[in-house]
Parts: sequence; structure tokens; C-alpha cells
Amino acid sequence: MAETTVAIWSFREGLLDTGDIDGYSIHAVDGDIGKVDKHNSEAGSSYLLVSTGPWILGKTVMLPAGVIERIDHENKTVHVNRTKDQIKDAPEYDEAHEGDATYRSGLGDYYGRGVGGV
Repeated sequence: MAETTVAIWSFREGLLDTGDIDGYSIHAVDGDIGKVDKHNSEAGSSYLLVSTGPWILGKTVMLPAGVIERIDHENKTVHVNRTKDQIKDAPEYDEAHEGDATYRSGLGDYYGRGVGGV
């Protein structure tokens, strides 16, 4: 499980140079879910902060970089391999615990169980 947890926080091969994706739409496997508020490309702890907007009453979630399937810069869209419900049901982002290993481990475990596991 530790290998999966580490992999979930890394961009897939070929996505290492994401460019500036802040503001891009997030497209889950079953439709749009929100927009990228912020992203971090630090090796081994990369993530997106996603504002889900009115669809989930303005919830913000942290998506590990490993759930990204591809980035469409032309249409400013990030495609992820999770459903809207999986993102909706994810733990809400907690800025106070962003760097906490236990918090990140819990998120890694949650997303590591998802569709198309990493």
C-alpha cells in the first residue's frame, strides 16, 4: 500500500511539466466537477486544490496528482480518473493539515482505492 500512496502524489509519466493549470476545469469520468484553485508540482507531494463550486455547495478538495489522466491545455481542462461522487465524498480540504503526513496518508488511501487505481 505504501507504494500506491507514494505514486498517488506524483504526476503520471508525461505530465511532469503541467504548466500553469490554475483556473482549469476539472473533468471527472462522468462530467465536470469544478476548477483548479491552486496546484503544487513538488516531486512526491503534487496535488490540485479543486473548488467544486455550486455542485457541492462550494466544497474544496485536494486531489493527488496521480488521479490526473491528462491535461488539455487548449480547452483548459484537467481530466481525472475519478467520478464526481468520489470527489464529492472525499474528505474536505483542511489547510491547517495540508503538510501533515497523517492527513496526506488518509487522502492517499482514499484516492488510491478509486477507479483505475494508481
